Amino acid sequence: MGLAGFASWPGTGWTADNAAADTLDRLEQQIAAQQARIDAQQEALNHEQKQLQATRAQLESLRGRGGPPQNSAGPQTAVGQAPSPEAANHPDTAAVSQQTSLLTPKGHVVLEPSVEYQYSSNNQVSLIGYTVIPAITIGLIDVRKVNQSLVIGALTGRYGLTNRLEFELKAPYVYREQQSSARPLATPSSQNEVFNASGNDIGDIEVALRYQFNQGGPGMPYFIGGLRGILPTGKSPFDVKYAPASSSQAGTLTQEELPTGAGFYGIQPSLTAIYPSDPVVFFGGVSYLHNFPSDINKRIGSTYIGRVDPGDQIQFNFGMGLALNDRSSFSIGYQHTFVDKTKYNGSAPPGAISAQLGQLLIGYSYRIGPTSSLNLSLGAGVTSDTPDVDINLRVPFTF
Repeated sequence: MGLAGFASWPGTGWTADNAAADTLDRLEQQIAAQQARIDAQQEALNHEQKQLQATRAQLESLRGRGGPPQNSAGPQTAVGQAPSPEAANHPDTAAVSQQTSLLTPKGHVVLEPSVEYQYSSNNQVSLIGYTVIPAITIGLIDVRKVNQSLVIGALTGRYGLTNRLEFELKAPYVYREQQSSARPLATPSSQNEVFNASGNDIGDIEVALRYQFNQGGPGMPYFIGGLRGILPTGKSPFDVKYAPASSSQAGTLTQEELPTGAGFYGIQPSLTAIYPSDPVVFFGGVSYLHNFPSDINKRIGSTYIGRVDPGDQIQFNFGMGLALNDRSSFSIGYQHTFVDKTKYNGSAPPGAISAQLGQLLIGYSYRIGPTSSLNLSLGAGVTSDTPDVDINLRVPFTF
């Protein structure tokens, strides 16, 4: 009797149909287990895919920004005054943990048109005279309110020399306007004296190289080094015309035309760290701007200007960025700059002072398409030397 006969023998309780049913049950259980594993893997894959999409969108935002905060001896710099920091170059953020490079890819070009607006207002009180006893002054006390507006339109180009090295060129055009309202005290005056001045021309052209030192990722920050050069292509403070301020302020001069550049060559090394910690990215950096002295050899009014050494700048910044979805991101940061005293003929004049520039930065980025994004940032001054408002709009295009 074969096995098939035994299987069908009465009383055994086991038939060929039972064997087939048992095999079918085992196969169904195996299929169910495999399907469960596939579903789990698919769910994990979908999660990774969403993270990858968000990372790509945030990387485009970061590239669109031009990288983490960079200081600039912008065209609004004036000798003897604290230059306004360029606040727009901070990242709006991003979880870049799955990317190998944060700079422009090799062979690619980024063109970035931008518009920046700054506004500042301050009160100045000056004394021309001397004090006989406390609270009694002989001379002229001048109380003045100064409002300044600055608009910078710029075109920035970046080219990826390698996946970790990029070249940048920035050409700005500057328009400045200043309104001063003064009421000299201790002299007969029935109304304020108003002085208006403006200037527009090309600003200081900037060239830069940036290099990514390592391949960061989860638990490892990215380190990026930069070297920026500033060329004095704008109209310097020593090339504009001056005129007497008013008949009541003999010996004082005002600018008939405002400068659009600093008037000095500058070089700025920097180091930036970017640390991804999903869904937040932390960033920070430090830079040092050295302005090279120059022989002016000009007489402005009754004052002879010889060799001028503008103050160097030390800047640090820090902040964080957060991805809102696969197209938009938000960032907040702080930037602080220390500006050293300006020296004339090797020494600082008695009235020269250093400056502290502090600025709170808020940024937002929206990816318009696969190769472009819209970046908007707002800077609010937290020290008296910093512009009250700094608004920057950038629209980078990648080719």
